[in-house]
Amino acid sequence: MKKYGFGVDIGGTTIKMSLFEMSGHMIDKWEIPTNTENNGASILDDVATVIEGRLVQDGILKEDVEGIGIGVPGPVIQNSVVTGCVNLGWNRVDVSKELGEKTGLKVKAGNDANVAALGEMWQGGGKGYQNVIMVTLGTGVGGGIIIDGNIVNGSNGAGGEIGHIFVDETEEETCGCGKRGCLEQYASATGVVRLAKRALAADHRESTLRSVDEISAKAVFDAAKEGDVIALEVVEKMGSFLGTALANIACVADPEVFVIGGGVSKAGTIVTESIRKYYIERAFHSCRNANFALAELGNDAGVYGCVYLLLSDD
Repeated sequence: MKKYGFGVDIGGTTIKMSLFEMSGHMIDKWEIPTNTENNGASILDDVATVIEGRLVQDGILKEDVEGIGIGVPGPVIQNSVVTGCVNLGWNRVDVSKELGEKTGLKVKAGNDANVAALGEMWQGGGKGYQNVIMVTLGTGVGGGIIIDGNIVNGSNGAGGEIGHIFVDETEEETCGCGKRGCLEQYASATGVVRLAKRALAADHRESTLRSVDEISAKAVFDAAKEGDVIALEVVEKMGSFLGTALANIACVADPEVFVIGGGVSKAGTIVTESIRKYYIERAFHSCRNANFALAELGNDAGVYGCVYLLLSDD
């Protein structure tokens, strides 16, 4: 194993980049804008240029670099081929081949949610475990499934898309994926807000949420921590949907730990405890002892996971 590696996490507006020692120590991190003009044609050129400049700046020889791990917001096949990234304007792109040719370095690619899961397993909330399910509760619900230390990509690169597990046949609003009743509609930050607004409209009891100018997931959890009855019921409902979904996933993946990340996770143990309550009630008996942990790496989870990709033999 060589000494250094680069982690590159491509988002729709910024590209997070980091230089690591392959032991897992982050040396430095920085960001550059994501240029999505002309269907993102210059993105890999921009990444290559910055990495070449960083090598010169730090006096690092390419023979001392294990490679570049790169995360992208879309399905990835065989650690290389992106089948489509709407946010970047990409269709089918062989990221590993193209960036490898531009830099002369080994490149491995992964879905952004999956590499975040790998990062948390390696150096974050899932450290010490090899069977991990990462749940990212942000604007949407993302996930990553790790079995025996390896990410589950699936045949189409869509393994871990837990936000689109069907959980409610009574839902009338449409999810961003085009279906109705997806987990994302109840367990994401936007989903929590939707549940809160529905509860306030249907229930005339007093609630501090009625005096909030613009309801956010944070406002709901803060109110719940203060004992607000309606907010507590919203948190319970979210926990019921998510705990049930994770219980179903556990019947297939049998994880040691669920790592809960994303913006909603910042509310802390009120999130994990509401999920755990329903998980234990509904999980298969052999899976009930799975642990729950909060993610620890924040926005850096992706670059950690990108570097971890370089440690695998495939």
